[in-house]
Amino acid sequence: MSRISKNVILVVLTLTSSAFLLFQLYYYKHYLSAKNGSGLSKSKGSRIGFDGMQWRAVKKFIMLTSSQNVPVFLIDPLILELINKNFEQVKNTSHASSTSECKVFCVPRDFTTFALQYQLWKNEEGWFWIAENMGFQCLKIESKDPRLDWIDSLSGTEIPLHYICKLASHAIHLVVFHERSGNYLWHGHLRLKGHVDRKFVPFRKLQFGRYPGAFDRPELQQITVDGLDVLIPKDPMHFLEEIPHSRFIECRYKEARAFFQQYLDDNTVEAMTFQKRAKELLQLAAKTLKKLGVRFWLSSGTCLGWFRQCSIIPYSKDVDLGIFIQDYKSDIISAFQDAGLPLKHKFGKVEDSLELSFQGKDDVKLDIFFFYEETDHMWNGGTQAKTGKKFKYLFPKFTLCWTEFVDTKFRVPCETVEYIEANYGKNQQGL
Repeated sequence: MSRISKNVILVVLTLTSSAFLLFQLYYYKHYLSAKNGSGLSKSKGSRIGFDGMQWRAVKKFIMLTSSQNVPVFLIDPLILELINKNFEQVKNTSHASSTSECKVFCVPRDFTTFALQYQLWKNEEGWFWIAENMGFQCLKIESKDPRLDWIDSLSGTEIPLHYICKLASHAIHLVVFHERSGNYLWHGHLRLKGHVDRKFVPFRKLQFGRYPGAFDRPELQQITVDGLDVLIPKDPMHFLEEIPHSRFIECRYKEARAFFQQYLDDNTVEAMTFQKRAKELLQLAAKTLKKLGVRFWLSSGTCLGWFRQCSIIPYSKDVDLGIFIQDYKSDIISAFQDAGLPLKHKFGKVEDSLELSFQGKDDVKLDIFFFYEETDHMWNGGTQAKTGKKFKYLFPKFTLCWTEFVDTKFRVPCETVEYIEANYGKNQQGL
């Protein structure tokens, strides 16, 4: 009888425990969900999804870089877009209240992209060793420093360009930014060398490194995303807008040295004075057009000097820029006049063959040619000042890249050879 009583009691206790457990599940599912809103994703106390591999990899990477004072900031386009959509909400979220559902760093993907300003990094080798001891598998991509390419004794010196650190199935892509003359940041091409395992990560999915890039130096701010403190550009929208137009091409230093071996550089006082004035005029024009938000590029003889000899052609008498007619603004003339450059000539009109010429110091002119787009080509008009005779110059369609010229970041046609040949033919040597 006692044995039966014990069995009954055991069954009763089991049923009671099961009923209590079912009640707890019912209470959690129906009462708390209704009280806190859909899925608890916007309420306090829930950390649903915070155990994702992506989040854990990013968290560990941030712990690593913070402990070693590595000044990294987030440049991942997808994540910046998500942040930008709810920028005010994210910006006002404190670390203590950032315990909602993981919405950004837990999105399944292969990479999360950060950047590093190399001149601020003090302990590269030590960081690399610690990263591997924390479980990361890291790959370092190096290449020659283009800033030293014009110096024979230093050309070929290698610098770090990219790090890829993998933790399990997720990888952190660390893009290394280097300072360039003109107060902008540059990153190099991610070019794999022969010994690199092509299956280490899906390299083709990387969003930075297909080509070198140039960016304005961003101001940074700290925010909390998915419970993690990260630095991001203060104006994420501006950085996102820069990405598709960031491609950078170097001046051809080796070809320039070969040019000057064949055609001696003009070091007369007159030539050097002109080059100094032309450089000042170019930098003033760049500053003026940047304030207006007008895209422009090096054109005609100025573009030829950059392409052929990495300098201003000393016997030229003017500085030449190109602007797409759709970027024309009615206050361009007044902006240049306010900058101390009076209008010297105005040829054509906005609808057809517009060309502007401004007077700089010592008779150095700034000529601005406006380009018009047709179905299969571009063109700009020219007018002979003395006779008024008009010309039409045809160019194959082109896109714009960044370059460095006279210590400043300028745009040039990416399809430079075709552009130069349309202007001057296939043999420009000695022109």
